[in-house]
Amino acid sequence: MSISVIVLLVVFVLIAVRKIGNIRLKIWQIMLGGAVAVLLTQEISLPKAVESINIDVMLFLFGMFVVGDALYASGYLFHLSHGLFKRAKNVDYLILLILFSMGIFSAFLMNDTLAIIGTPLVLHFAKKYGISTKLLLLSLAFAVTVGSVMSPIGNPQNLLIAIGDNIKNPFVEFFRYLTIPTIINLFITYIVLKMFYRDQFGKKLEDQNQDPISDPRLAMLSKISLILIVIMIIVKISLVFLGSPIEFRLTYIALISAAPILIFSRRRFEVLKNIDWYTLIFFASMFVLMESVWDSGFFQSFIGFNPSITQIPTILVTSVLTSQLISNVPFVALYLPMLDYYNVFLGQMLNLPFISLFPQLLENFGGVSTIQLVALAAGSTIAGNLFILGAASNVIIIQNAEKNGETLTFFEFAKVGLPLTILNIIVYWIFLTIF
Repeated sequence: MSISVIVLLVVFVLIAVRKIGNIRLKIWQIMLGGAVAVLLTQEISLPKAVESINIDVMLFLFGMFVVGDALYASGYLFHLSHGLFKRAKNVDYLILLILFSMGIFSAFLMNDTLAIIGTPLVLHFAKKYGISTKLLLLSLAFAVTVGSVMSPIGNPQNLLIAIGDNIKNPFVEFFRYLTIPTIINLFITYIVLKMFYRDQFGKKLEDQNQDPISDPRLAMLSKISLILIVIMIIVKISLVFLGSPIEFRLTYIALISAAPILIFSRRRFEVLKNIDWYTLIFFASMFVLMESVWDSGFFQSFIGFNPSITQIPTILVTSVLTSQLISNVPFVALYLPMLDYYNVFLGQMLNLPFISLFPQLLENFGGVSTIQLVALAAGSTIAGNLFILGAASNVIIIQNAEKNGETLTFFEFAKVGLPLTILNIIVYWIFLTIF
């Protein structure tokens, strides 16, 4: 086992306990320490470390943080949310609205976007209605994870799967196979949350007054930014759906939508000061550590040389477990070529003269099938419900919550996430195997 893998395991443990002796640690500090450790031990060179940082992800998060902070600072976020959540007369209805609204929006606006915008909103609800902050943070985290499964642009790993040449119509195929089980899993999430937070459910919500806008000018600019996000997401979906060769990155969407605030707002420097720089440090550090672990070859050898990796149950379970250690996007990048290799390999092993008469066999053994790809998308995404490090959106939510004096510990997340993830995987396995 390489030093990189040992450092990763130490990081994992420290994130679970969040302390060394009497010193309490933040998630970003732990991940930064891991990145520094692999640099000091020369497990990765400084030029390679800098190169490993995904600038697109960093700029995307930066742009969305700008929009999110402006929505919060202007009061427009809470003002806008009143129209959607005013129907909630009790906690049960509020949780359902959070799960399904944030879940469905995450399928089109990407889960990280909803994590950024949604965190101050649920913290506001917790304070306004006297509801458990942990219940609402978990509801948001699970909603954006589960909801993002059913769309090729719901999260970065789905996008990585969709941009390949193996799915001709990504939106059609993702919605075809994943919409119904995703809706079922959102209902299951509600049931699981109610089991663990039974004392919170049933409470009536009395205060339904609309929150006032505190800064009309910044609110107007925030509204323009939201409109730009929606328009550009529609353009992106249209380009993908039409198979256009034009590349329209999510980075462009985030930066263009942030531009009105950064250019025209008098509070631009205040917004820049208040965005979540610690989460950006976390992601930059994570890229360095994960690149070092990737270069060690440990997980490639762990997964490789196993033809069963083409089977749906193996894809789902391996995705969930391995994504906890190397994150879901690097895992998908690792698994895709292996999946393609073994499908072709098994097809050559069969070498049956009549195989062309059976299109299903050709789909299963002549290359990567659509079912295998959507299973990989479902497993690598649902991994976010198991532990905090399973999804970047979890880290964004917790980092933003800690800015406001709230948090979720590793064990508070896992005690609900473990049974939920098992149920989620069973649902996707049934639908992808039988239907």
